[in-house]
Amino acid sequence: MFYLYRMFYRRKILLALLELFDGELDKVRLQTLLFLFCQKQAKADYDFVPYKYGCYSYSANADLATMVKRGILADTLKSFQRVDKTSYADLLKTDDLALLRRIKSLYGGMDSSGLMKYTYQNYPYWAIKSVSAKSILTNEELELVEQQRPLDSNTVLFTIGYEGGSLENYLNRLLKNNVAVLVDVRNNPISMKFGFSKGQLKNYCENLDISYMHFPEVGIVSDKRQALNTQADYDRLFADYRKNNLPYTATTQNRILQLLQTKKRIALTCFEANHCQCHRSHLANAISELPAFRYEVKHI
Repeated sequence: MFYLYRMFYRRKILLALLELFDGELDKVRLQTLLFLFCQKQAKADYDFVPYKYGCYSYSANADLATMVKRGILADTLKSFQRVDKTSYADLLKTDDLALLRRIKSLYGGMDSSGLMKYTYQNYPYWAIKSVSAKSILTNEELELVEQQRPLDSNTVLFTIGYEGGSLENYLNRLLKNNVAVLVDVRNNPISMKFGFSKGQLKNYCENLDISYMHFPEVGIVSDKRQALNTQADYDRLFADYRKNNLPYTATTQNRILQLLQTKKRIALTCFEANHCQCHRSHLANAISELPAFRYEVKHI
């Protein structure tokens, strides 16, 4: 129930933002104003990734698309428009409404280009994927953007889980560690969590120049993942995995090692936040024990 409420409330934020701007905002301006609002929240309702035009929230865009389908909003080529005339501003928490009004006061007079330039100057990390930065920033400002760009190039086998965080937070961890390829090691790459089913995750990664590959054979079938209530349950599951999977997937393990040697920075991904409760750590250990492995394993 809390998750549904949270989703519903953050949609109110979007609707109230549109309401304060006379019911319509172009898409870049809406994302940027929402970003500036979230940067000032104690706990942000939305997270963002650096994208073609700066800060971008896939989750916010998904919420907007849902509200279009429900007839609450209209989607034009360049903007979102209110259809539902309910005053969602009146339904916000006092602090959030005050902050939205402050955002309008501070930035409401800026057009999309002005907002883009402002965010690039003040939040340079969010410009690292921009197609416009070179045309709107000075050389000194571009240097600040370059300093935010991850440059680590040593070969590392990462592992990462998506439990408990947003899609954007997860993607930023990949970007900040300069991961070139995401290797999905789930047997069944379907998730109820937004953005993490195979097709979605592949698309979102590739939009950020991160390749995606899936090796289901090194995953654990869902039937074996039932009733994991204690660490002892996990220990039994992983003992079975080491005995009945890893010895028979050596070919795939070597393919992953070859991928690591070629791409240098790859990440094995599954659900659990804690790598000690996920088979990906045992897979990473098996790969690290291959004769040709000379690299670091890092859990992020």
